[in-house]
Amino acid sequence: MKLFWLLPALALWLSGCVVTPPGMGSTEVEVLQRWGQPTARYPLGSGGLRLEYATGPFGRSTWMLDLDAGGRLVGAEQVLTDSSLQAFQARAPGMPRDELLRTLGTPGDRRGGGRQGGEIWSWRYETNECFWFRVSIGDDGLVRDGGFYPDFGCDVPSDGV
Repeated sequence: MKLFWLLPALALWLSGCVVTPPGMGSTEVEVLQRWGQPTARYPLGSGGLRLEYATGPFGRSTWMLDLDAGGRLVGAEQVLTDSSLQAFQARAPGMPRDELLRTLGTPGDRRGGGRQGGEIWSWRYETNECFWFRVSIGDDGLVRDGGFYPDFGCDVPSDGV
């Protein structure tokens, strides 16, 4: 029975290892042919468009592909990495919710903020440890803070071992 679940998980994991962004200068049509429909679209200030390809809620990557005003690919970044999350953490306080989405993409989990109000959004990311990156958003729609927290879903029962 355990093997039944292991094979699809292994196939999904292996497929995530071979993801490569399309070549710079590709058209939007070429990007969509290669990657399919994005999980979200965000307008950019330059008249361009950001395409989000999130693998959530349990996936550990989110690719952001930036198209210029002419519809050509000018940037591609996997945003759920230690370095990008640490950089985000430094500039996060006061960031509006729409900028948060444009930066990290659709979260894998959303919860109420408890006594503080607001919400807590969480993203899994590629790490050797078992962590989420969590962001606290106030009732005003602005980011309060962000940080790394244990993912208790990784605590697998040991079956007495």
